[in-house]
Parts: sequence; structure tokens; C-alpha cells
Amino acid sequence: MASASSDVGEIARRYALALYDVADSAGALDAVADDLAALRRMIAGSAELKALILAPSLSRKETADAAAALAKGAKFHALTANMMGVCARRRRLTALDAIAAAYLKRLAAKRGETEAKVTVAQPLTKAQEDALTDAVKKAVGAKATLSVDVDPSLLGGMIVKLGSKMFDSSLKTKLGRLQTAMKG
Repeated sequence: MASASSDVGEIARRYALALYDVADSAGALDAVADDLAALRRMIAGSAELKALILAPSLSRKETADAAAALAKGAKFHALTANMMGVCARRRRLTALDAIAAAYLKRLAAKRGETEAKVTVAQPLTKAQEDALTDAVKKAVGAKATLSVDVDPSLLGGMIVKLGSKMFDSSLKTKLGRLQTAMKG
């Protein structure tokens, strides 16, 4: 029997592929990618948005109206707004972050970019994300895209994964090492 997370992953893959194909035909790959990156930052940084995505008590119309208002307020491309509406009407908002991640991963692969998975304690601002992207590009010597996750348990700093390499400068890890050293 398939698990719920694999179901969400398959749904996300299908929706991302469909969105990618439509955006490619419309010449809007970058606009949609920018929207989806912004949407991922919004989801990571807003408890209210997470609650909306997970709220089973809202009707399909209420959820679709909220998604439309979010897309309009954020000035998302029509394709992004339409995808959000479809997800809301089909009760797929729980897959929204995974859809965005799958789309961005596909776009990066198409462009030959390296993906850096970054885990931070607090959501990054656009300026911080741009600076980190530039630093990763310099480190790998090629184009790079960021996949940013927020984990408040890190306390501060970040963890960057590039392929099989991991750079951990989180405060949680540093405190753990200090604790181990004090015990020894």
C-alpha cells in the first residue's frame, strides 16, 4: 500500500509537469518559477498560510477564493494563479509546496543547474537568498538553484547540501559538538 507522502509526491510530480509544459508553451517558465519560489517562501514563513493549506473545514469555494486572493495579492502570473485555483478546487493545496519544488527541480535540470538544498532556522529574505545563490554559484562554478526549507530547531545558521556534500554551520550542530566536547 502506498504511503500518503508518496501519494503527495506523485500528485506534485504530475501537477508540476503539467504546469511546466503549459508555462513552456506560453514562454513563462521564469515568471512561474519566480512565483513558485516566492510561494515556497510564503508557505515557510506563514503559520496562517500553512493553516489555510491544511484546513479541512473550509469549503472548496472558500479555499479557491483564498488561493485566488493570495495569487492576486502576490501579483502571480496567470498560470500560477490558475494552478493554485485548480489545486484548491481539487483539495490538493497540501501538495502546493511539493508541486513548487518539483517544478523548480525540473526547470533546474532542463537548464543544467545544480540544486543546493538549504535548511535555515528562519525564512530568508529575497536579498539573502540572492546572496546565497551567488555564493553557491561561485563554490560550484556553475549555475545553481536553491531549495530552501525552514527548520526552527537549527536555532541559527544553515545547512547546505550540494549533491553528496554537506556544509553544516547551524547553531544546533555547533552546540551539540560543544556539549560532546565538554562531556569528554
